[in-house]
Amino acid sequence: MNDLSIVAIIPLYNGARWIEETIATALAQSVQPDEFIVVDDGSTDDGPAIVEKLARQHPIIQLLRKSNGGQSAARNFGVAHSRSALIALLDQDDRWYPNHLKALRAEFEKNEGMPLGWAYSDFDDIDGEGGVVDRCFLARGSWQNPKRNLNTILRQGLIIQPSATLISRVAFEAVGGFDENLSGYEDDDLFLRIFRASFDNAYIPESTSQWRIHDSSCGASDRMNASLRYYVKKLLAAFPDDRWRGSFYARDMIAPRFIATWLQMYVRAGRYKNYAQMHEYRREALALVPLLGMRPRRFVYAAGFPLLLFPRVGVPLIRVSQRTRRILRRLLGILTG
Repeated sequence: MNDLSIVAIIPLYNGARWIEETIATALAQSVQPDEFIVVDDGSTDDGPAIVEKLARQHPIIQLLRKSNGGQSAARNFGVAHSRSALIALLDQDDRWYPNHLKALRAEFEKNEGMPLGWAYSDFDDIDGEGGVVDRCFLARGSWQNPKRNLNTILRQGLIIQPSATLISRVAFEAVGGFDENLSGYEDDDLFLRIFRASFDNAYIPESTSQWRIHDSSCGASDRMNASLRYYVKKLLAAFPDDRWRGSFYARDMIAPRFIATWLQMYVRAGRYKNYAQMHEYRREALALVPLLGMRPRRFVYAAGFPLLLFPRVGVPLIRVSQRTRRILRRLLGILTG
């Protein structure tokens, strides 16, 4: 790429608690962005006022305002009001290490193959107070990086944090940007569509950013639950079975993945004793079980799901099942070398 200009985009919604610290990490980059846009998505707290104060001190910061439409709409709005060739997304409560933009831009500088759609890195997991919980979050899992195989992507998800990416504007615009119906899984959806559109991706196996997870994260909201339901339906519609390749997407990839996701949410809701949500998540998982066909797993679920009606039984049952699967995967790994 000849043009390596970068726009940093932060969607802001009631993020007064973190926004000053987040912006500071963007201003401390060893490679500075060429544009810096904060999109106020209808905040009702002091966040926009904090950004205005910082913009007076740092003229590169531009504050844009719009009515509340969710994170996807705010990001699209920021991209539409910028011109740089590379898009660096930063969530209002995340943080970049000083080498973040430099490390990711280097992947575009050296790319000589098929067009690079995005570069991304590992990231550290931090809590609400900014304390590190996990270093190199992706390294601890068995996720495929960089992304190379559709079946694996649909089975695992992409597990890419927007704050850990640098995206080609050409790729972003080629697929229409973020789906504004999604306020959760919008990142998974975007990068899957970029992958399918014949753009490559590059992975840096070191943390260049921090991802903050806390009780008020969007992942805990009703909007997130609705987004997950929408995304499952979108994937099922987009990926009918490919019988020539023997890929049965709904049966072998999409349904097992999201049954597990709903059950994880069931367990998490149990920690808060939110029994209404637990029953909702059980129903959503149960609705996907018929897609498993006649596979043995379907009958295991059919036998176990009635017990989930009783939270004191359901949560321990899922935990035992998860531990058993982990043990079996380790044994299989040992046996297959």
